[in-house]
Amino acid sequence: MAESGEGLGTVPEHERILQEIQSTDTACVGPTLRSVYDDQPNAHKKFMEKLDACIRNHDKEIEKMCNFHHQGFVDAITELLKVRTDAEKLKVQVTDTNRRFQDAGKEVIVQTEDIIRCRIQQRNITTVVEKLQLCLPVLEMYSKLKEQMSAKRYYSALKTMEQLENVYFPRVSQYRFCQLMIENLPKLREDIKEVSMSDLKDFLESIRKHSDKIGETAMKQAQQQKIFSVTLQKRNNVKFGKNIYINNRSPDERNKTVLKHAFEEEDENEEEVLTVQDLVDFSPVYRCLHIYSVLGDEETFENYYRKQRKKQARLVLQPQSNMHETVDGYRRYFTQIVGFFVVEDHILHVTQGLVTRAYTDELWNMALSKIIAVLRAHSSYCTDPDLVLELKNLIVIFADTLQGYGFPVNRLFDLLFEIRDQYNETLLKKWAGVFRDIFEEDNYSPIPIVNEEEYKVIISKFPFQDSDLEKQSFPKKLPMSQSVPHIYIQVKEFIYASLKFSESLHRSSTEIDDMLRKSTNLLLTRTLSSCLLNLIRKPHIGLTELVQIIINTTHLEQACKYLEDFITNITNISQETVHTTRLYGLSTFKDARHAAEGEIYTKLNQKIDEFVQLADYDWTMSEPDGKASGYLMDLINFLRSIFQVFTHLPTNSNDHAAMSGKVAQTACMSACQHLSTSLMQMLLDSELKQISMGAVQQFNLDVIQCELFASSEPVPGFQGDTLQLAFIDLRQLLDLFMVWDWSTYLADYGQPASKYLRVNPNTALTLLEKMKDTSKKNNIFAQFRKNDRDKQKLIETVVKQLRSLVNGMSQHT
Repeated sequence: MAESGEGLGTVPEHERILQEIQSTDTACVGPTLRSVYDDQPNAHKKFMEKLDACIRNHDKEIEKMCNFHHQGFVDAITELLKVRTDAEKLKVQVTDTNRRFQDAGKEVIVQTEDIIRCRIQQRNITTVVEKLQLCLPVLEMYSKLKEQMSAKRYYSALKTMEQLENVYFPRVSQYRFCQLMIENLPKLREDIKEVSMSDLKDFLESIRKHSDKIGETAMKQAQQQKIFSVTLQKRNNVKFGKNIYINNRSPDERNKTVLKHAFEEEDENEEEVLTVQDLVDFSPVYRCLHIYSVLGDEETFENYYRKQRKKQARLVLQPQSNMHETVDGYRRYFTQIVGFFVVEDHILHVTQGLVTRAYTDELWNMALSKIIAVLRAHSSYCTDPDLVLELKNLIVIFADTLQGYGFPVNRLFDLLFEIRDQYNETLLKKWAGVFRDIFEEDNYSPIPIVNEEEYKVIISKFPFQDSDLEKQSFPKKLPMSQSVPHIYIQVKEFIYASLKFSESLHRSSTEIDDMLRKSTNLLLTRTLSSCLLNLIRKPHIGLTELVQIIINTTHLEQACKYLEDFITNITNISQETVHTTRLYGLSTFKDARHAAEGEIYTKLNQKIDEFVQLADYDWTMSEPDGKASGYLMDLINFLRSIFQVFTHLPTNSNDHAAMSGKVAQTACMSACQHLSTSLMQMLLDSELKQISMGAVQQFNLDVIQCELFASSEPVPGFQGDTLQLAFIDLRQLLDLFMVWDWSTYLADYGQPASKYLRVNPNTALTLLEKMKDTSKKNNIFAQFRKNDRDKQKLIETVVKQLRSLVNGMSQHT
């Protein structure tokens, strides 16, 4: 059927060629014949057949014509015969031409076949090229996918997979290699998930190691920013002092100068500043998040990331056991926490949905509770105020840093108030040691001043004013001892130390003023007062030292108003403010003075007891020595020298003069009363069984010396014989025995105007019984003398009456 179709198609073409041959000039036959060979492979044969048919047709026509024109044919034959020779020549030429044409046609046929074969190949190549052009983008994209996998560009690889699946694979889905690629993509996705998760784990481990460095950098930046702000504020605030040169210039020039210096300092600091991106490569997180987002498994990644970060948060919040021993332990703890939350804040702002504000707030609240508990526990072990102060500074920087990242830190500042109380306690303990050292090193004697320079040095340290002393020439002495200016200086140092903790707490000047005054009051009323009381009670502190302590407390009390002015100058809060706390120096030093006065009385009485213990009376002597006992004279001389010391008490005002006179008078009266009581107890001692009249007379001589001492006014200010009344009990008792006026005593007993009103019957009976026993022992033959017998009977009679009087008193009681 195909050949038939092809034959039908060539017949008109052959007819056309034949027509051209018939109608065309012989010179143009060549191109026409060449077209025969350019056509179908069997066209030559068919053309020859067509040519033969055409020739036959022409022969028939010729025959017809010949028949019709026979004569003419004959004529023509005749003519042909004539031209036969020419025809033969022509035949030979045609044959030769045909032969040559056939030889030339073979080569054309071969070339034509080659052309046909090439055209078929060209068509096949074109088809292959078209198919390859369709497959090449797929192969190129898959090759690109492999390169991206090798280069660990997993997010781009996933995007390439999407393009392959959505755009390229549908074009070549009929090919087997495409099916292999499609089957391999899920495995590649799983590989990407595993690799990206491994990178995330490495990242989490890396930021855990770098958290302290990140936190240190963030805290350093916050501190530098704070220093910059404070510096700028101070330079713009006249209260903190300005440079005179700057003040004389215009406001614009001053502001430019301030900003210039501030920015220069900031530029110097910025040279070393690093950002969190400089310290940590966050690309694994971004890649992993993008990969899981593309894979549609973003929730799994978010849950895993948050879970792992919570675990890391618990590890970061777990402190070391010895963290409280050094400030480096606290600093490392804070930097790790800051680093953790700086990373979380960065993740919050550069990713969408990986962490949320609610998540970070929940994590921070959990961490904040743990931090406060840890700090409260570990800070309680801190006994060094410098360490507590450094801890406070770290907490402030820690809070300011995290506050700059949007985390609430009010609870941290509340914790600082608790630590402030602990800081004050450590300060009080430290200053207790300082005060003890000052008291130990003090010589408890007035400060000698040799020249004007030394006087100015002392006045610059301690606010002492005495117009009378200033008029005196050098050398001279200040009434207080060296400990007073040292104590005053240390109280100011304490205020400075307490102020250091109040800085950067974001509190008003009023609150800071109240803090300083309360802590200073604690120092005065508890620490200094306790140190003074312990000092006063020390055994090696003598009467002279106690007198000097009284002088010192007086001057320290006067200096309290200067301490209040000192605090006012620091805080700029007027003392006239309603809620301003006053310093309790008046009561503190008044209590110390009272304790010192009491200790003076106690030590003075102890000294009297020591002298009294030296007494060595011969209680059976018949006659007195005619002079007072040696121990008593030594005691009186000692008391005279002691009471002269009281003249050193400060009298630069009427109040101080009255105070010093009262202390001296009270000490003198206490000493005389104690001496009188001790002498009375000596007479009535139960171990003393016998007393002779000579011993009584000797004892009377000693009491007379005591009365002479009292009447000599050892301390000015006593009215009349007030001091002598301390010995009135002894005097009346001894007078009774010396004059033997028992009838008067017994008759006037109980009367307000009695001469022996101060003599107790029991006391008189005890002493009389001791004298009665002595009389019996020393006068064995007294019963043979009438006077002695009468005296003995009188004694016995008086004893009986006294016993009756004593018994009557007992029954009445």
